[in-house]
Amino acid sequence: MKDFLGLKTPLHTPPRYILEQIIIPYFVYQKDIKTVLFVGCDWYTKHYHREFFRGMEYWTIDPDSKKQRYGSPNHVVDSLEKLHYYFPSGYFDLIICNGVYGWGLDHKEQCEIAFRNCFDCLRYGGEFILGWDDLPEDSPFFPVGWHRPVSIEELESLKAFRHQRFAPLSTWRYLVKSPIYHTYDFYVKKNT
Repeated sequence: MKDFLGLKTPLHTPPRYILEQIIIPYFVYQKDIKTVLFVGCDWYTKHYHREFFRGMEYWTIDPDSKKQRYGSPNHVVDSLEKLHYYFPSGYFDLIICNGVYGWGLDHKEQCEIAFRNCFDCLRYGGEFILGWDDLPEDSPFFPVGWHRPVSIEELESLKAFRHQRFAPLSTWRYLVKSPIYHTYDFYVKKNT
């Protein structure tokens, strides 16, 4: 009903709280953040363009055409592996990729292409946030294999980035201790 009326429809989980109350507000108030890409949409992201990214060039991308209604008015219906078809190198100041690794990016090859595209489409000094689930193999929450298709440390595409200490959390990698063990990694596109 809230969605139908255009009301805010947040997802009340500890990882989403960290994203919506700490991470996004921090970046919204940075003067050099003008172009933002948010990867993956669902009912709980519909209010983001109105609440958080108003006044910015805010884009969303999701391969499921049914999710377009939850994205930005600037929305691309396609996979992150094809990001380079839509945006030139250095286009974005910030890319937030939360809950897609292991939930759409399910194979190493997909991850390598997708994260390489994120690197290419960020400006130098641009920031990349990767939110991912790190569930134990015997987790009762999700089937095995859906949460971590490959070790993050094995991905060559992420090695192109530099770890970026996120000041509000005092670390480059932050584990949200909740039943799903969600982790946020913070990266910056370094000069090559």
